Amino acid sequence: MTALYRKYRPQTFDEVIGQEAVVRTLRNAITAGQVRQAYLFAGPRGTGKTSLARILAKGLNCAQGPTAEPDGTCHACVSIAAGTSLDVIEMDAASQRGIDDIREIRDRVVLQPVEGRYKVYILDEAHQLTDAAWNALLKLIEEPPPHLVFVFCTTDLSKVLPTVRSRCQTFVFQRPRLQDLAKRLRRIADAEGIDVPDPALALIARSARGSFRDAESSLDQLASATEGNVTVQAVLQLLGTVEEEALFRLCDLVVDRDTAGALTFVEDLSEQGHDLGRLVTDLIEHLRHLMLVQHMHEVPETLPVTEETRERLRAQANQLGEPAVVRLLDLLAVAVDDMRQGGDPRLPLELALVKVTRPAADLSRESVAFRLERLEHAPGRATGEPPSPEPNRRDAAPPEQTPAHEELPAPDIALSQLQEAWSRQVIPAVEERGGIPTASLLREAHPAQLAGDTLTVEFPPSAQFHRSLAEDPKNATVLADALYDVTGRRLALAFAVGEDDDGEPEEAEGPAGEDAILELMKETLDAKERGDS
Repeated sequence: MTALYRKYRPQTFDEVIGQEAVVRTLRNAITAGQVRQAYLFAGPRGTGKTSLARILAKGLNCAQGPTAEPDGTCHACVSIAAGTSLDVIEMDAASQRGIDDIREIRDRVVLQPVEGRYKVYILDEAHQLTDAAWNALLKLIEEPPPHLVFVFCTTDLSKVLPTVRSRCQTFVFQRPRLQDLAKRLRRIADAEGIDVPDPALALIARSARGSFRDAESSLDQLASATEGNVTVQAVLQLLGTVEEEALFRLCDLVVDRDTAGALTFVEDLSEQGHDLGRLVTDLIEHLRHLMLVQHMHEVPETLPVTEETRERLRAQANQLGEPAVVRLLDLLAVAVDDMRQGGDPRLPLELALVKVTRPAADLSRESVAFRLERLEHAPGRATGEPPSPEPNRRDAAPPEQTPAHEELPAPDIALSQLQEAWSRQVIPAVEERGGIPTASLLREAHPAQLAGDTLTVEFPPSAQFHRSLAEDPKNATVLADALYDVTGRRLALAFAVGEDDDGEPEEAEGPAGEDAILELMKETLDAKERGDS
């Protein structure tokens, strides 16, 4: 049996969907007799590049032509559609990419067409050709025999040499809209007698991500698996897609700052067999839609969503704050990086949900900036009233802007949080501000006491010299600024030396000898001792 994507491949210009500009240009070129010697079709996979190249070949070699309306019944049209025409040569540039293959083309193009008017060479995945092969083609592309037409198809336009692009008419194929994909799937399903509801077709179309071939192959697979009775649940199980309702539900839990609910929901999806990696990518796409709505103040027409989804996007974009959307996108990027390296996306996804619903649990500088921005938009800030303890923001009144002259209160910080963040956040911030030598002074130290706005930094008894260097105003200022970057609070600093193992302070050391000073300089400044020259 023929696969659906081959059986329902477009055979005329009228059947091509979503590439109106390309179709119009090629129609006019054939009608006016202005067909060029080389065309470059670029775009994502499954958008109709090779199909349109075949239709162009039909229009040129049809018995009624050249015509923009090939009849599809003459011998030339039938053989081109079947892939058996001697005048239309399709090559896979991924496997025939060398200079020897191009020499073979150059030897054959001088021959006249067998039955049509033109010899049409269609090179699929043309970006796979080597530079030497492209250079061997340059002169032939620029000045071919009058009966020769090249059509290069590629999914990566950037890899095609500029000298080749300048000799071709380039057409960039667009991804079809969700509505166009669903409409085409409905037409195929009706023709094949496949029972499938519209919500299931929408899921198939969304999972195809703008590829006709992927969508039609998925429908073919589902029809075989379900004996022609495709349901929404079958699509979710077989394709691993996530319902839009699940994405909206997860973002609603973020709006409510319901950490437990979000983690439980992820657990439920996992137990139902959903691919959490697909959940991450779909959630990123959903958050991107929300971000666009928030900044453009409307739902762009280009978004692949239905009318019902557009209304829900508008509503959720008003409920979920802009900082939360951007913060969650940043955090989910970590899960994507882990997936690329073969890691499990579950833990990064759960950490992202915890950090965005409970910002106080994250002491990174990005989290502090996020918390400060939330404070700026907190309800009651302008009047000095405390914010409502109700975590659900969907019923809250619109926030008032904080006057520019009003200072925000510094966020609360605990000694245990500082101790936990010392090596992970504070020391890197010191190194960023003051360099490696300043950071090395403080690696042996640790926060020992936090009284009000005064932080006591304690050194071990063996690090008296490091403590004296840390008390230098320049180094102390770097540490204070780094602490402000991490915590959002301006802390006063006190430096102390801890007790020895017997619980007694170590006696003051005498003046350090020359060898000790040299060792300290090597350790602190990462210096090396050079011999006399």
